[in-house]
Amino acid sequence: MEAIAQAFAKQKVASMRFNFPFMQSGQRRVDRPDVAMAAIAAAYEYAEQECSGPLFAGGHSFGGRMTSLAAAEGLLSPAGLIFCSFPLHPPGKPSLKRAQHLPLIGAPMLFLSGTRDDLADQSLLSGVISGLYDAQLHWLETGNHAYVVLKRTRTNPIDVFTEMGRVVRTFIDGHR
Repeated sequence: MEAIAQAFAKQKVASMRFNFPFMQSGQRRVDRPDVAMAAIAAAYEYAEQECSGPLFAGGHSFGGRMTSLAAAEGLLSPAGLIFCSFPLHPPGKPSLKRAQHLPLIGAPMLFLSGTRDDLADQSLLSGVISGLYDAQLHWLETGNHAYVVLKRTRTNPIDVFTEMGRVVRTFIDGHR
């Protein structure tokens, strides 16, 4: 998360990070969706009070998926959503179940996913995004779910986090 926040900051994109209750209490088991969405809604409300200008919401993996659920349920109304490694399905179990709510979201969406992400089959994720309102998908060459890249085979000379920051900056500028 630190590397993502730093990459965004280099592009003059501020980010706010927070812990979910399970993380704060040192537990390994993730919070129930209602608990996670309440934490996201509280963080979003805080950001609305403290910041001016359009707010974009999102997160990495579980945080992004829970943010998408919160947006689909109307708990927040961001200018757009940015998902870093959206966990479309459990590892080795391709499925679309975790994407069923995405068509309910009316805000623009950006998905940043590594081509080696074992929680997001490329053909499935591409298909999901092609059917969404104003959604974009950016593949990060040789990146896995944590954005670890294969340096020997990656042809893009740009650091994966720098690439993410640039893509996010362009997305935000296009949706202000």
